[in-house]
Amino acid sequence: MGAGTTHGDEAIPEGQEVGFLSLRHIAFALPVILLHLGCGLVFLVGISPLAMAVFVASSTIQVVGITLGYHRLLAHRSFKTSRAFQFVLATFGVLAGQNGPLWWVGHHRHHHRHSDTESDTHSPLRSFFWGHMGWLFSTACIPVRRRLVADLARLPELVGLERYFYVVNAAYAALLYGAGELVGAWYPASGVSGFQFCVWGLAVSTVWVYHSIWSANSICHRFGFRRYPTPDQSRNNFIVSLLTFGDGWHHNHHYCPSSARHGFLWWEIDINFIILRVLSRLGIVWNLRMPSGRIRSATRRPDRLS
Repeated sequence: MGAGTTHGDEAIPEGQEVGFLSLRHIAFALPVILLHLGCGLVFLVGISPLAMAVFVASSTIQVVGITLGYHRLLAHRSFKTSRAFQFVLATFGVLAGQNGPLWWVGHHRHHHRHSDTESDTHSPLRSFFWGHMGWLFSTACIPVRRRLVADLARLPELVGLERYFYVVNAAYAALLYGAGELVGAWYPASGVSGFQFCVWGLAVSTVWVYHSIWSANSICHRFGFRRYPTPDQSRNNFIVSLLTFGDGWHHNHHYCPSSARHGFLWWEIDINFIILRVLSRLGIVWNLRMPSGRIRSATRRPDRLS
């Protein structure tokens, strides 16, 4: 291919191609496997009310980090905020274990340019498993699509998160462990330990969020309803919307990617948009981009189930 291997509209520079089962390939895929296996440790560490609270808190942080931070802010610029709060949201996204912000955003922007075509990195048209998570074990998905994230690459704090996302996650694991040990020492009857907090707040929560977020790539391109003439196979799915705080209104999003609001009708629950409305009133975010009146009026057409 000369200068590199072409995937869609971006050439991976020569020297960045990743060999199958190379150290870089193993380092990329192994954490996904280990986290899934780590969920089995719940039978060793047990469960406690505080561990469940840690699970819910960690899961919420991770979902907000991916869907509100990586997706609506960094990938689509559907609202504006300060660089400080942008860094907070991006850090939450890093804690979800889905790599750094440049990697995630680059692949997502590529998906929108080539949705459900042969160039789409994770279209479920190849197979449901491929679209859901199989693509993550391909060597082609490992390099950052830098040509698609030139805007983010100019921000040193985001580049730092991209480079040291493993360190951020290790620090969070240490924080969970330390908190669990302190609670267990202070209140032994709670049955809490640092290891228990790590299993529920890191392994179980991350795997839960993995499959919630990945469902937008798989389920929301196979099951649900459509109302717009998009060239892809995107669909709206109520259950996925609940799991992802509104990102399951995936067909709406593909029709109007720049909108900060994904649920266009009153009954299309969009928790992320509610969060944005609250943050807007507090002056933390602003310039929320909304679907036009023409787009909103089109929702009056009968939905097509498929």
